[in-house]
Amino acid sequence: MRSRLLLGVVVLVALAAPSVATAGPGLVVGVVEDHVRAASAVEAEARMTSLRVAGFRAVRVTSFWLPGRTAPSDEELTVLRNVSDASRRNGMRVYVTVMHPGSRTTPLTDEARGEFAAYAAAIAREAPALDHFIVGNEPNLNRFWLPQFELDGSSASPSAYLALLARTYDALKAVDPGVRVHGGAVSPRGTDRPNGIRPTHSPTTFIRGLGAAYRATARSRPVMDALAIHPYMDNSSQPPATAHPVGTNVTIADYGKLVALLGEAFDGTAQPGSKLPLLYAEFGVESDIPASKAALYTGTEPTTTRPVSEETQGLYYEQALALAYCQPTVEGMLIFLSRDERARAQWQSGVFYADGTPKSSLPRVRRALERTAGGSVTRCPGLKLPVRASFLRFGTRSAARRGNFQASFRCSLDCRYRARLENAVTGSTRLSVRGTAQVGELVQAKLGPRRLAPGRYRYTISLVHPVNPAAPTVRVGPIFTLP
Repeated sequence: MRSRLLLGVVVLVALAAPSVATAGPGLVVGVVEDHVRAASAVEAEARMTSLRVAGFRAVRVTSFWLPGRTAPSDEELTVLRNVSDASRRNGMRVYVTVMHPGSRTTPLTDEARGEFAAYAAAIAREAPALDHFIVGNEPNLNRFWLPQFELDGSSASPSAYLALLARTYDALKAVDPGVRVHGGAVSPRGTDRPNGIRPTHSPTTFIRGLGAAYRATARSRPVMDALAIHPYMDNSSQPPATAHPVGTNVTIADYGKLVALLGEAFDGTAQPGSKLPLLYAEFGVESDIPASKAALYTGTEPTTTRPVSEETQGLYYEQALALAYCQPTVEGMLIFLSRDERARAQWQSGVFYADGTPKSSLPRVRRALERTAGGSVTRCPGLKLPVRASFLRFGTRSAARRGNFQASFRCSLDCRYRARLENAVTGSTRLSVRGTAQVGELVQAKLGPRRLAPGRYRYTISLVHPVNPAAPTVRVGPIFTLP
């Protein structure tokens, strides 16, 4: 009975889901959410579909490596295949983070790095539809990687992480050269104090160290296809447009600084630097919990979090997406998380409460996600987006003879359209209709009914982007004769 009920939910939600598309310049908008990891294919489908309906077009899940393992268990592979199948049916991209659980299991030896790499490669081999991998998690923090520094205070984690990244890159590419490897997964801040209470590297120092270690190897091939970074603000009350021109933190508004750092680290080597694609693999804004939902949560909110209202949360997510959309080398942005964690010491950054009910921020975030996918979240200087007809069907001659004129189409991005029926000899417009459509929306542009004089006619449609327009795309139908 449980499976049949879940299947019913999947079908109903799928019918309500908007069609799938990616952003104009390629920005993928998604979410970090292990909730979609399910042993049941039906449950994975239901959870994935709910994310798609919320507007997300990608999901990042975690697979934990433990020392001694060279492949996932059968149970883990089943879960990952369920995620993969559900994402394919919903048109969503999956990023798999392969990581060790914490600093106690840091793979520091050649043997441990080989096991880790073999584990990642086994996922790519056994679940070949999973082709986007993130190697590790925040190796610049002592929570996930030790040691950060040697006993003499010199830097340790960048070179050690590079060794793991290179080994894993080679193992994944041996399975399939088309697999995309994301390195770094870097935290946006760190202290750079070897003798501090919490020894960590700032992203600035870590990326420079990664580049120095790479150059020292004289390696003739890359170690990553993209850099993953977690550009959280200093606290949730800080707007995403806040930059850090002085200091070592890196957030979304520090895009220029990050590109310059990558260029300094890698330009002139086999590893792309300033042109390396970027993935904002985690970004979250925590919201206040209303009294009506307080019983769902446990513990106390840290004073450093500074959560915001749900209205501000929605605004900040929209602003972050707009900033990322105009940054040329950013390929994707993933919100952390879709659903709140119950412990207040953790993250209440979802657009759903811990019980799965929506926050008031959800409608604004959903609109921002849809407008990002359609290329309309903001105007970017110099960006010109051509709009194509991803589906096009002009009305038939027999319908025209009955006085019915229409064209059906979908736009590859958000669009303004004009559908016309013109005299094929003179080019004069006989019938016309204008409108707007969202990416992937099925448009049925009705020009009639009307009786026309005998003659030769044809349909045309013109498509142009409403926010970042390129030259209009014009499609012309075949000539037909009336009567």
